[in-house]
Amino acid sequence: MVTPTVIPSVRAVKEFIGKPIGPSDWVEVTQERIGLFADATDDHQWIHVDPERAQRESIFGGPVAHGYLTLSLAPALLNQILRVEGNPTVLNTGIQRMKLSAPVPSGSRVRMRCQILRAREGPTGGVSAVFRMIIEVEGSEKPALSADVSLAYLPRDGAA
Repeated sequence: MVTPTVIPSVRAVKEFIGKPIGPSDWVEVTQERIGLFADATDDHQWIHVDPERAQRESIFGGPVAHGYLTLSLAPALLNQILRVEGNPTVLNTGIQRMKLSAPVPSGSRVRMRCQILRAREGPTGGVSAVFRMIIEVEGSEKPALSADVSLAYLPRDGAA
């Protein structure tokens, strides 16, 4: 079980710029999860959903997760490793950069580490922050994913 980094308030997010956050627990990317993601997105490319064909024909030697499935794990993994006190509303405001560097084979495990690259206060007492999120595959030298993700933390009831 991971002990999350705790930021005491929305305004204190800026104080954590550059500090390492994580890593999260390892999470298995099962073939079932890959199949459910394929169903949800209508992306049934055989390298994801046909284990026999992927084993025979894929350069990866078996089925791999969708890149967007890997990205979609980021919110849950971030929730394991970071908590901002004051119960703020958190909005995903965009991805500034994303790179997929290594496949995530079916049955492999991934985890995330991140850091806040920059943060600025908004006019309503909230803070916009850009996180560098790295999702690693157990046993791989390259990360599966590196992304700069923008999040807005909005205080509830004016308590920043």
